[in-house]
Amino acid sequence: MTIAHDIPHIVRLVTRFAPSPTGRLHIGHGWSALTAMDMARTAGGVLRLRIEDIDGVRSRPEHVAGIVEDLHWLGVVWDGNVVFQSQRLARYEAALDRLRAQALVYPCFCTRAEIAAEIAASGSAPHGPEGSIYPGTCRSLSEGARVERLARGDAHCWRIDMGQAVKRAGTLLWQDMDAGEIVARPALVGDVVVARKDAPTSYHLAATVDDADMGVTHVLRGDDLRAATDIHRLLQALLGLPVPFYRFHPLLVDQDGKRLAKRSGSVSLAELREQGMDPAQLCDDLRAHRFPVGIQLASA
Repeated sequence: MTIAHDIPHIVRLVTRFAPSPTGRLHIGHGWSALTAMDMARTAGGVLRLRIEDIDGVRSRPEHVAGIVEDLHWLGVVWDGNVVFQSQRLARYEAALDRLRAQALVYPCFCTRAEIAAEIAASGSAPHGPEGSIYPGTCRSLSEGARVERLARGDAHCWRIDMGQAVKRAGTLLWQDMDAGEIVARPALVGDVVVARKDAPTSYHLAATVDDADMGVTHVLRGDDLRAATDIHRLLQALLGLPVPFYRFHPLLVDQDGKRLAKRSGSVSLAELREQGMDPAQLCDDLRAHRFPVGIQLASA
């Protein structure tokens, strides 16, 4: 993937690296952060660092410190202050209120077990890019039932009424810097969660609001987030937010073809540092798509 050309002319390119502080960064994170920095520097632009720490259970301060340490060791330098999602909850709540005011979201009281049971009972549940989609159980609740359950304090998330939202937004386009103009198809993922039971937002809503507030003009992220881009494009339309350009990089996988992940113990930058790896050499290797033994591009 090239980054030194075909960047659209804008006043100033702004991109970001946005890890979650749920463990140490692995080699895939390092490659993504380095690529984002190179994109910014090539265009004379800006790289921002955002810590996506809305997961109150898994996000920990020591992991934030580890991210900063790993990036400094690798030579990834960002511009401006670090942005923490945990300090921006009021902004997400305000965005959710705007969606509520448009009657485009509804409270969902279903548990995961209940959703799974309903999908299994249906025998023909529709599937989206990431598997079975929510069957819309709580979408059909009466307003009275919703008010009663909310007043009772029943645990709930908020889902977007995808049918109504797509009707409101109309045809949506976004620009893939490599593939060109893309027609967004958010309906394929169904009524996605925009605010979790344990937080006043979700990844989709928070990332969309953050990118707009941070002035991000170019989003660089993994190929696994293509489908999410359609959701973000929809939210941008509903909330009146600017639309950045997008570029996707292949994922790195292990020798068994499995995606690198913190929870699976993938080789971390901290481990490479402890082994005496030269960070400058590592950066040269990553830019040339030379990865540590057992790691390769998913498309290879």
